Amino acid sequence: MNNDFDILIKKAFAEDFGDIGDVTSSAIFSNEKDDYYVLSKDEGTLCGIDFFKKVFLKLDEDIELKLFKKDGEKIKNGEIIATIFGKVKSVLKAERTALNLLSHLSGIASETAKFVQKTNGKTKILDTRKTLPTLRKLQKYAVKCGGGENHRMGLFDLAMIKDNHIDAAGGIENAVRKVRE
Repeated sequence: MNNDFDILIKKAFAEDFGDIGDVTSSAIFSNEKDDYYVLSKDEGTLCGIDFFKKVFLKLDEDIELKLFKKDGEKIKNGEIIATIFGKVKSVLKAERTALNLLSHLSGIASETAKFVQKTNGKTKILDTRKTLPTLRKLQKYAVKCGGGENHRMGLFDLAMIKDNHIDAAGGIENAVRKVRE
């Protein structure tokens, strides 16, 4: 997932910075440094904290981050999840990409954890392939952090006959027979 994530960060930065960069931060700040705190805005299950950190370090290796929680851990509203120290310009350039990713993955993990809890361990909670393009591995990772299980990664790793297959094959018997062959 490392190379995939590097590509994702590169695309996210290109989308945000365009050909110019962060015009607002560049106009206001030089090389000032400051401390920042990442606070949870809700309770739930954390997911993506290592990716969060990697976004900042990909932009500026001199940024210092301290993480207080790990993926899969429960978080409370108002809890400090991480601290960041570094150049203001660098932190502001990377923050939205990092926070969006952390929020998105934590949301998936938190919702999965709710379903897992409601089953009292009597039912497996599985994910699907209904993911956002290029984010499948991360979103499926978030399901695992929430206590769910991955069903299949793509069309390549497991046969699964759906209504479309049954209709196009002329019935369930034909579809099953052809898969078995």
